[in-house]
Amino acid sequence: MLRFLVHRFLKVLLWFAVGSALLVLVFRWVPLPGTALMVERKVESWLDGQPIDLQRSWRPWDEISDELKVAVMAGEDQKFPEHWGFDFGAIRAALIHNEQGGTLRGASTLSQQVSKNLFLWSGRSWLRKGLEAWFTALIEVLWPKQRILEVYLNSAEWDEGVFGAEAAAQHHFGVSAKNLTRQQASYLAAVLPSPLNWSASHPSTYVSRRAGWIRQQMSQLGGDSYLTTLNNSRKAPWAG
Repeated sequence: MLRFLVHRFLKVLLWFAVGSALLVLVFRWVPLPGTALMVERKVESWLDGQPIDLQRSWRPWDEISDELKVAVMAGEDQKFPEHWGFDFGAIRAALIHNEQGGTLRGASTLSQQVSKNLFLWSGRSWLRKGLEAWFTALIEVLWPKQRILEVYLNSAEWDEGVFGAEAAAQHHFGVSAKNLTRQQASYLAAVLPSPLNWSASHPSTYVSRRAGWIRQQMSQLGGDSYLTTLNNSRKAPWAG
């Protein structure tokens, strides 16, 4: 019986590994119809008795402001072009900070945030963390860095029910994602750690300071030229 159960378990793991890899590979080219986070937000609104309409409009890479691309990397993951999905230095620093009793700090890369938003649920369980690591590894191996950032910008949450750069640009500033200015992009990037509590269009003093810091980081990284590092990033040969 034990041998039978182990055999069944390994078979399920194999099917899951193959199925999830194929799913990630398909989404390398196909625009995502939605994400797990969008479903979660919709269900939560139903349970609260206040259903919301999700705002989201997919935009390809060339129709998103380069200012926003650089701002998001500057604010969320400056080592994005270099790492393979995990910033172990940031993880160690976050663990030390949290052990010392400070405000709980995360260390998720853009790749980890993509895997969580697309395929998983909110929470801090070991199971979810394990699945997040698996999907992050798949994304890093099967997608080029440009695709990871493109999907992130089309799936990030920027207010309640507002997902993706186009919806965020329209919602906060009344412009398209392609026409976002440097300052507008920095404010959108500044609220990403807590988009349901902070506003890009009505920023608090803290958000304004953070946006200013992000603009400084953008300049230090080289501005739009920093995007060229995505084409030279460390990738598997088959990832493009």
